[in-house]
Amino acid sequence: MTKHTQASQRQSALALMTDNPDKVWDMLIVGGGITGAGIAREAVRRGLSVLLVEQRDFAWGTSSRSSKMVHGGLRYMASGDVKTTMHSVRERERMLTEADGLVEEMHYVMPHYKGKFPPPWVFNNLLRVYDKLAGKRYLQYHKRDAFLAMGTGVDPDGFLGASQFSDAVTDDSRLVMRVLDEAVQDGAVAINYMQANGLLTDENGQVVGATLTDTADKDFSDVAVASDATVASGGLNDSKDSRGDAWQGADLPTFAVRAKVVVNATGAWADALRRDALQAGGDEADFRSQIRPSRGSHLVVSRERLPIDKAYTLLHPDDKRALFVYPWETRSVIGTTDLDHPPMDDGEVGITRAEVDYLLRAVNHLFADADLSDADIISTWAGVRPLISAGGDGERVNPSKEKRDHSVWLDHGLITVSGGKLTTFRLIALDVLRMCQQLIDFELDMADDTVFRTATPNDATFERLPSWLQHRLKGFYGKRLDALLVIAEPDEIDYVGETNTLWAELRYACRFEQVIHLDDLLLRRTRLGLLLAEGGLGEAFAPRIKAICQSELGWDEDKWQTEAERYRILWHRFYFLPAK
Repeated sequence: MTKHTQASQRQSALALMTDNPDKVWDMLIVGGGITGAGIAREAVRRGLSVLLVEQRDFAWGTSSRSSKMVHGGLRYMASGDVKTTMHSVRERERMLTEADGLVEEMHYVMPHYKGKFPPPWVFNNLLRVYDKLAGKRYLQYHKRDAFLAMGTGVDPDGFLGASQFSDAVTDDSRLVMRVLDEAVQDGAVAINYMQANGLLTDENGQVVGATLTDTADKDFSDVAVASDATVASGGLNDSKDSRGDAWQGADLPTFAVRAKVVVNATGAWADALRRDALQAGGDEADFRSQIRPSRGSHLVVSRERLPIDKAYTLLHPDDKRALFVYPWETRSVIGTTDLDHPPMDDGEVGITRAEVDYLLRAVNHLFADADLSDADIISTWAGVRPLISAGGDGERVNPSKEKRDHSVWLDHGLITVSGGKLTTFRLIALDVLRMCQQLIDFELDMADDTVFRTATPNDATFERLPSWLQHRLKGFYGKRLDALLVIAEPDEIDYVGETNTLWAELRYACRFEQVIHLDDLLLRRTRLGLLLAEGGLGEAFAPRIKAICQSELGWDEDKWQTEAERYRILWHRFYFLPAK
């Protein structure tokens, strides 16, 4: 098959890795989520040669399945974790400035009810401290009648008023792509569908690289054969290795890549490589995992059924856990749960029936007339957070009470990082680089610590766009926006259904962003799979999506049918409703 543009993008990255097999990279980063992308961004601009690999797609794991919030963690401060809150608030303000259009301010309100915790005076005092950390004043208080007059729909029975504060919201997957792109512009090499399946060590047991397997041509049929029992548990966690027979028997290209430092930034999956390093160094017997996988799940409904223009913080009537109901893109989102997840494998993660019911109870309790049900749910998503556990087995606190700080470990030349928050990815990256200085010599301090470059597009199409769309596209694509506008067909500067996504964005992603499978395009490069019925692949949109994929990716009819069927199975099992 002719290699089309997306393939050539990936082939160019592969060539940089394979054309000089004796090359020793300064840094090999394993993990293509926000943590790995942030480390690549900070490392390459300090003069290090950087190769980043991701075993599935960029942001495939936690970083495309977060609550989409760039926030300071108000509840972390309430539980005494002031350091994480302080760092997060300051990074939030930085991102609101640097990534304007991608990271956007969002107003939050906490409705107060008679006899219910927290009372207004307690919460407002907390918000004053929160604002002080940010150096801005966001706090407002809405009295009862004024708030109800806004037509918010909250239950008026016992309602006292509402406290308003501000945090921010983003498209988490696009944030990863934007940070990765900044790193690539400075010379980093990033390749998706490249799994690190073993470590290279020297005669002293020190990690000096990794063996990598190119899985772009692997048949990821594990999604299609998941049993109902494993789906009900929230993921693929039966006794069978989720890689399946297709993985074990496949003749896939494998490479041995050497590096001065290997960074394991695989989040909830980090124990696997770390255990390999300890085994190579003879310390495996002393290994005790500190990573506590915690699943967070969300529901997506239409704005018509839940017409909100700001985020609502509420306490669940059953267990008093904090939840959010918030506008995201053109929809309303309800989330998140916080549950211990089974040990991690390489499979997908989905919401459980119990979580669906739990989230519906919460939203219907706050919005008395909403009466939301399964029939209103457009999509769902679930992700696994890598919490760093404060206690050992038997001593664990509720997952919601674990701190959201990160940890960095150095084991026989392997640096592992896990935990932390989307908001603090830059600080996490800098902590990793400080650890790297024990292994390689480079200067950490920089005069310019700006993460995101700014640029004004030159293409004439840009000036014809509405100002809010200009704002959005500049945030999403930065210096690459001209490339998007240049390749757009005349009818592609138009929205895909009831979303803010342009058809041109699909073409751009296929051509320039290493799209290998249909879920890469619809669940991560764009979010159509979360925003549209049938994951965006209904009769209204499928023909046009097919035409773009065939044009840009070179897919013939058989390839399209295979990808479409696989995507439909994946979406129904992991991004919609579980079976009752």
